[in-house]
Amino acid sequence: MSPVFPKEVAFCSISEEDFRTLELPDDGNVVVTSDFGHTVLKARKDDGLPSGLVFIPMGPWANALVGPDTGGCGMPQFKGLQVEVAPTGERVLEVRELFAGLGRSV
Repeated sequence: MSPVFPKEVAFCSISEEDFRTLELPDDGNVVVTSDFGHTVLKARKDDGLPSGLVFIPMGPWANALVGPDTGGCGMPQFKGLQVEVAPTGERVLEVRELFAGLGRSV
């Protein structure tokens, strides 16, 4: 629950090309939406990432996007998840706020 934690995992790496296409400012936030949920993340440019892909570190913000299906292995699918990414003026939620919005208590 440290204030450092969100800075380390509440971000979305986006290719430089997609950053331009989305017209994101360098300190901008994005809302990432999947079939299972959505979350606001800090956007970061990643020159090594191809256009059309994003990277979100494992953590509560990524978990908000992942569905319950485990394919029988006990672990949900974190890779290959289809998402939409859009610029937003909303702020990144703190962990407690994020869990409260998911109907969980911390």
